[in-house]
Amino acid sequence: MKGRVLFLCTGNSCRSQIAEALVNSRLADEWQAFSAGSRPAGFVHPKALQVLAEIGIQHQGRSKSMDEFNGQPFDLVVNVCDSDASECPVWLGKGEKLHLPFPDPADVSGSAEEILNAFRSVRDGMLEKLPALLRKSNFH
Repeated sequence: MKGRVLFLCTGNSCRSQIAEALVNSRLADEWQAFSAGSRPAGFVHPKALQVLAEIGIQHQGRSKSMDEFNGQPFDLVVNVCDSDASECPVWLGKGEKLHLPFPDPADVSGSAEEILNAFRSVRDGMLEKLPALLRKSNFH
């Protein structure tokens, strides 16, 4: 049986989408990932899709509200908001809750390359940290 993990952030357009896509593509034998936001942006950021495509992942996500998942069981709920963000969503449902903060790449300003590098940095940080986090989960 696969574990179910829900990734949360505010807009569900960047960080939680990247996490969902990475887990569903790289750890699909053990985990089924979902993502949602407390105030969904209504779209998946094109640069999030671009940096996923750079590593061979064609993500077909959509921006979703946390409300869509009320009452659903999760083994793990991971909040990927910045640690100092006051609008981080709070999950009141079932599941082990963890906070794994990443800066919001959509907040970065600068050249197109600097912005893209911010998205790559989040993707690469998640590639490094998510497998270990999921392996340590109480589910497995």
